[in-house]
Amino acid sequence: MKQDNKIIINYSNDLLPGITRLIEQAKQKVAISLNVETSCLYWSIGNYINTHLKENNRLTYGAKIVATLSQQLIKMYGKGYSYSALTRMCKVATIFDETTIATVSQQLSWSHLIELSSLNSFIQREFYAIMSIQGNWGIRELRTQMNKMLFERSAIAQLPEEEIVKHLKALKQENTMFPDLVFKNTYVLDFLNLPHFYNENELENALLNTMEHFIMELGNGFAFLERQKRITVDEEDYYLDLLFYHRKLNRLIAIDLKLGKFKPAYKGQMELYLRWLEKYEMQKNEEKPIGLLLCSEGNTEHIELLLLNESEIKVAQYLTEFPDKQWFSDKLQKALKMAKMNENLKNINILK
Repeated sequence: MKQDNKIIINYSNDLLPGITRLIEQAKQKVAISLNVETSCLYWSIGNYINTHLKENNRLTYGAKIVATLSQQLIKMYGKGYSYSALTRMCKVATIFDETTIATVSQQLSWSHLIELSSLNSFIQREFYAIMSIQGNWGIRELRTQMNKMLFERSAIAQLPEEEIVKHLKALKQENTMFPDLVFKNTYVLDFLNLPHFYNENELENALLNTMEHFIMELGNGFAFLERQKRITVDEEDYYLDLLFYHRKLNRLIAIDLKLGKFKPAYKGQMELYLRWLEKYEMQKNEEKPIGLLLCSEGNTEHIELLLLNESEIKVAQYLTEFPDKQWFSDKLQKALKMAKMNENLKNINILK
């Protein structure tokens, strides 16, 4: 009898993982289906209200009509149809079309769509929607990244709109990750608790002591490998501050920390590091290494003139305190203006 029980338990244990997997898969399909149906329903309600309010000058009484309608629906279906809920449905229906809702709602919740609808820029909505899907962000993480102005700080924000759309489309359809989607023009390291005056060694130690926070600020896909990586060239030793690997880019990432503004000499130093890593550390299946120079002060013109952001070397500013949000917008506009000027100069030179 005991032997029979043991056999039965063993057979049951063999079946359990497969059955559990089937149940979990079914639950996931049901959750996705429910989310799609709910999002499509809410969009349809918002679109229906918007369409009818536009008829016969009803917009004049729009708010009062929606408020009255809300009271009626709450009596019939509950608090999910409050005035604020209906206005959000109308807003989402204004921003997204029916096809987009049906597609995006398979991966993002209705709460995500509400948050995304607060953005007036199509480019920003696409960016945050795709990054939410790629990073499996919950609604809190999406709000956090929007509040931290991730798009404005990303390297891709400084590109022409058609380039941004092309990169986002490649990521969305082919899961192809570009460096400009990974790197930022500004990193906020407000978790370091550094004194007012500090040196590069203190900065590096502070980053190592808060590595989890630093990796979160760098973004998804970064894996820390080494600090003070020794690089020997012609019997002379150099030391790279931090060495990372990025899974989706499939590249080594060399990070050097600098106090003050970017200096042209930093470019040559980083190029040396990258060539060494390419020769001695890069695996056969990897792409060429990329360098990131983190400077405590920004100087966009030097970077633009050296065409660094078109090469394998990225330059970004780091801040030890989170500034006013307008600061990021102003910096982005300045960078876009500089990029436009350089593009115009290139075109003039071609015509010559």
